[in-house]
Amino acid sequence: MTLLKIERLPHNKVLPEYKTDGAAGMDLCAAIEESITLRPLERKLIPTGIKIELEHGYEAQIRPRSGLSIKHGITLINCVGTIDEDYRGEVCVPIVNISNETYTIKPQERIAQMIIARVEQAEIEIVTELTETTRGAGGFGSTGK
Repeated sequence: MTLLKIERLPHNKVLPEYKTDGAAGMDLCAAIEESITLRPLERKLIPTGIKIELEHGYEAQIRPRSGLSIKHGITLINCVGTIDEDYRGEVCVPIVNISNETYTIKPQERIAQMIIARVEQAEIEIVTELTETTRGAGGFGSTGK
């Protein structure tokens, strides 16, 4: 098990937490004093009121909450955000409303989930040619419907 250090900022009222024993992600909450309304296609950066310190070789992935996405069209601008192990600023969540209706984010509302994952940096080798495969350069839709 890896250790995640969390610095709680003064405007934070709810720390990240796993809601079930089998949860992969811990919920992140909006650390805001007043509600924020998002109009259709509007985007905002929502603070969580925490800073984190990851162990070497780990990243934090910020992902949308499926319930907000399917019920209200609230998702993340960049789909999955990465927090690098050397970042020490406040964790903020870039949210977008892709629905046709306004949505109001309430203080301490669960807005995203954070997953801690192991990562490796690749050693880069420049080559003149890549190994051939059956698929080759076939891109989007090349392996079926």
